[in-house]
Amino acid sequence: MYFMKQRIAEKADEIRQELLRLSHDIHGCPETSFEEVHAAAWQKDMLERHGFTVEMPFCGMETSFRAVRKGRASGPVIAFLSEYDALKGLGHACGHNIIAASAVGAGIALASVLEDVAGEVQVIGTPAEEGGGGKIYLVERGAFRGVDFALMMHPNTKNIIGRGGLAAQGVKVLFTGRAAHSATPDKGINALSSLIAFFNSIDMLRQTWPNSAKINGIITKGGSASNIIPDEAEAEFTVRASTKMELIAMFEDLKRVAGAAAMITGASFAVDGEPVYAERYPNSVMGEAFKRNMELLGEKMEYPDPRERFGSSDVGNVSLELPTIHEYLAIADTSVAGHTPAFREAAASPRGDDVVILAAKGLAFTGWDLLSDEKLREASMDEYRKKALPFRK
Repeated sequence: MYFMKQRIAEKADEIRQELLRLSHDIHGCPETSFEEVHAAAWQKDMLERHGFTVEMPFCGMETSFRAVRKGRASGPVIAFLSEYDALKGLGHACGHNIIAASAVGAGIALASVLEDVAGEVQVIGTPAEEGGGGKIYLVERGAFRGVDFALMMHPNTKNIIGRGGLAAQGVKVLFTGRAAHSATPDKGINALSSLIAFFNSIDMLRQTWPNSAKINGIITKGGSASNIIPDEAEAEFTVRASTKMELIAMFEDLKRVAGAAAMITGASFAVDGEPVYAERYPNSVMGEAFKRNMELLGEKMEYPDPRERFGSSDVGNVSLELPTIHEYLAIADTSVAGHTPAFREAAASPRGDDVVILAAKGLAFTGWDLLSDEKLREASMDEYRKKALPFRK
């Protein structure tokens, strides 16, 4: 087994400059959710150069793709997940260029030893993680049917395995009233008053929600002039909870409260929810395998601090479908926060470049373990059935 991993590592080193060029090209051309035209095309081109058959567009999304290399016979199917969308106004301040390059590198490196094992390697391009939920659409449209295990990494300020994630949903609320001159407000219906009542009602609603529940909102439209009664008022919210099912119940609460706020003024209302990012179920069996492999490469891995506050990602929806890992590797020290210009610079730094190659090797090593070790596959699947499957609805 060590000999096979040595071959995988050699392949990753061989394509180092290609991977770093890919990472830097994506970093230098930030594209936001569902607009990742260049990033997707560059990955497709590189994977095709290395013998993959690539389908793009995939699952009805122009910037999604699936790349496939088959082994000597049918067997386990390993998918490396790539992300490559940027943050609006900040570029790659979440380091998705590193995720993309490491997934492509892992796929190519593992595929280099497929003649010695039964199975299949896929690289799945998942657009719009930052907003839009590309993986949610992939799950709903069957992209993961026939895939046995999903693996990806994320740049961070610590090396961490097994971190969970909260369920999350974007919600938009619109109140529609009737405009009037502020000297005769009785002739109008003040949509902004209903929106303010809605915000105040949320504060009372919080005490009825689970302790894990969080809601943050901003007013995106509240009128154009102080001497006009606003006929439209709109707000956007991010809602989080421990589970997708809790979030669905909270959404119903928000609709009820919006209706009550609309009744106060006589406005009409609409509440629209974006696709729900499910909670994450990290597979600890696969995570421990990744940890062993990263330590083989000289990287010490840690476990998450139980007091840590988790974010959200649509990889949670994948983890409900099949055994999945989403592990973290440091590209900067802990003084650097994600979604900042400093983290963006780290994503194209020499340390970030080294992590591209380390991650490609660690992911590919873990993919090899899953292809070659039946007991590891069985243990990973057994954990998934007990831990995640009961919550898949």
